[in-house]
Amino acid sequence: MKYEISFTKNPSPKAKPDPAGLGFGEVFTDHMFLMDYETGRGWRDARIVPYAPISLDPAAAVLHYAQEMFEGLKTYKAKDGSVRLFRPDMNAKRTNETNDRLCIPRVDETFYVDAIKALVETDRTWVPDRPDTSLYIRPFIIATEAFLGVRPSNRYLFLIILSPVGPYYKEGLSPTRIFVEDEYIRSAQGSTGAAKIGGNYAAGLKSQEKAHALGFTQVLWLDGNERKYVEEIGTSNAFFVIDGAVFTAPLTGTILPGITRDSVIRLLKDWGVPVREERFTIEEVFRAHEEGRLSEAFASGTAAVISPVGALRWTDRNMIINDNRIGDLSRKLYDTLTGIQSGALPDPHNWIVELK
Repeated sequence: MKYEISFTKNPSPKAKPDPAGLGFGEVFTDHMFLMDYETGRGWRDARIVPYAPISLDPAAAVLHYAQEMFEGLKTYKAKDGSVRLFRPDMNAKRTNETNDRLCIPRVDETFYVDAIKALVETDRTWVPDRPDTSLYIRPFIIATEAFLGVRPSNRYLFLIILSPVGPYYKEGLSPTRIFVEDEYIRSAQGSTGAAKIGGNYAAGLKSQEKAHALGFTQVLWLDGNERKYVEEIGTSNAFFVIDGAVFTAPLTGTILPGITRDSVIRLLKDWGVPVREERFTIEEVFRAHEEGRLSEAFASGTAAVISPVGALRWTDRNMIINDNRIGDLSRKLYDTLTGIQSGALPDPHNWIVELK
């Protein structure tokens, strides 16, 4: 089906924030994208309109049964003035994988990318050009049918909003301190761990609060069955460099299939670095550290790109990794990914979609 996007210009554009003082997800641009779904009629009425609050019936299904999903990606400004998206096709694909799990209607993936491009083009003057800044893109879908009953909704709203952002973590590329959670779990086999849904993050807030109270930045989740296998870090996928090989949890349905994770693995293989996507325990990580075989650890994700890990705490055991310094591999991955995203480095895998 061919979709057309109508456009309503914001008559009162906002003052843009100082790029030097950008936080993350606190300021939003002048426009947003919306599209409706109704059973029997499909997706329709695609439109770009002024950014504004939306109206929901108090009985909307999303408010009671959490039928919703979201995505996150970024756009960057290159030195030549072009605006660049990083692997948006992967976000479109993952959106439909999440939709299938949540009984939300699939979205045409080509149009999904076209809608992102149209909205970014509309607000392209909001794309910051300072180092370590970008325009964050948040597509999301919510169930809007008004009813109280446990079944898939017959109506949905697909939205995209934009936010100019700086670094996700205040530490920037300084190593973060991570608390290993062995009480609560993020997901279990057969659950929604591989889906990009708000419920996964809401369920993790208690652990995050606990970690912050102890002086840690984020949580490292263990498996939901035995509480011993390493899974992922809060908003990111986790990597550990042991004996020169990079270990990361496999995609078995309990962790998010990160787009940055996939990019990291492909770069490592390009460089001839062994990558082992297999189950490994937190005990093995601590033993490797004690034996001097753990050289560095890092997390990967859209928000932070690469975030080095400098410290881990598990029960009463603590470790400092690489003298609390960013490792050579973490630095190389960060520089390469951000270089590709900004246009400073070649794009051998054709990950960039450019808006001239």
